[in-house]
Amino acid sequence: MSRGKRLLVTGGAGFIGSHTADRLVAAGYEVAVLDNLSTGRVENVPPAARFFPHDINSREAAELIRSWQPRALLHFAAQVSVSCSVRDPLGDARENILGSLNLLTAAAQAGVEKVVFASTGGAMYGDEAPAPARETDPATPESPYAIAKLAVEHYLRFFGRQHRMTPVSLRYANVYGPRQSGQGEAGVVAIFTEKFLAGEQPVIHGDGRQTRDFLYVTDAVAAALLALDYPGAGVFNIGTGQETDILTIGRRLKELTGARQDAAHGPPKAGEQRRSALDSSRAAAALGWQPQVDLEEGLRRTVAAFREQRAAMP
Repeated sequence: MSRGKRLLVTGGAGFIGSHTADRLVAAGYEVAVLDNLSTGRVENVPPAARFFPHDINSREAAELIRSWQPRALLHFAAQVSVSCSVRDPLGDARENILGSLNLLTAAAQAGVEKVVFASTGGAMYGDEAPAPARETDPATPESPYAIAKLAVEHYLRFFGRQHRMTPVSLRYANVYGPRQSGQGEAGVVAIFTEKFLAGEQPVIHGDGRQTRDFLYVTDAVAAALLALDYPGAGVFNIGTGQETDILTIGRRLKELTGARQDAAHGPPKAGEQRRSALDSSRAAAALGWQPQVDLEEGLRRTVAAFREQRAAMP
């Protein structure tokens, strides 16, 4: 297959990355997946994709890019927990900044033409920004996680100028859906769903009135594929523009799972912003992207997938 159909997906055994790899394989691309399996699962990798169990900070990852020479890099691998980044800013920077630089340096050497980067919109703008926030609003990240994402966006522009590499950064809202892990500290829908289905009590951090813009995973994937075909560079918000508070998410997931007890309340998380929603007008105009799955349908699909996964467990 020609280089024009050859793509590398980092984090392709994880949540958004594996769904993206599935769609790319189905579209006829030759796909390689790079994932160290720290949070991803090898069974998420499409059978038709080539799998490389390397860390993005490793020499092996850089050598893979230089030798395989994909046309484009879709970069989803990351440390995704805001609270972890607050506790360990150095570790977060090592993964999210230095790991990205390792990939980008090798991509420049390999003549990679396009980079689609999974940035953050949910944590990028801070509490001073309006909701929904636009890309023209100041980026004032309040956590090391979001600071790292913004830094990589700037590095991408640098590499784009210096190496004729076309970068597209997708500032995702709070993505949820099947394959998201409920075992960590990020992903409230996955965490609540797993807890409720197991008969356990999830914890709402703070009063639960903090809002998020919840985006179903297939809509996130659709944006990545449109960004891959988009001829230019750019930064795009990818969200629904709708705010939903955590109390509402907890109540609806309790109903959908048939759980008997409500969520408990615990102390708020450090570095967590109060409100978040994204205006995606720029993505609609340039990419032709709009969300297709509303929150009610997305939650139903998510609970059904988690219930099926639980039923299949030995």
